[in-house]
Amino acid sequence: MNTLNQKILSDKKIVKNVTVPISADKAWDKWTTHDGLLSFFGEDNKVELYPGGSYEIYMLMDNPYGLRGSEGCSILSLLPGRMLSFSWNAPPSFPEIRNSSYKTWVVIEFTETDSQNTEITLTHMGWPDDISWQPVFEYFNKAWGAVLDWLAKSIS
Repeated sequence: MNTLNQKILSDKKIVKNVTVPISADKAWDKWTTHDGLLSFFGEDNKVELYPGGSYEIYMLMDNPYGLRGSEGCSILSLLPGRMLSFSWNAPPSFPEIRNSSYKTWVVIEFTETDSQNTEITLTHMGWPDDISWQPVFEYFNKAWGAVLDWLAKSIS
């Protein structure tokens, strides 16, 4: 029997890349500090940089808490300057999925290609093998590309 915490996972994943003209340490700061995230992603955030710490990005500040963004998401693992992984929920526009308590996860990898450029690879995985999750997958397949575009624009 399959419960919410024992989902059968698909092999689907979203992979997006961008190369930005900053060091890996500066790219890391963009994703792991309050001010860094504010420079390109969301209206506010709560980042506690340790496994189990909060990784919440709020996009809809006029909504009540719980419907603003990634409330309840947390850092899963990190290698400072190299990799960050965090849990991720569905947006409020998908209430049945969001309220399921199941979270996917995102891995951000930072690879310095030279002293002035860093490739950032975002991989979003942990997608249940469940057709009801397909619209959420399609949403994030578009949204993560936009987020990486905002990141690049915040640097140039």
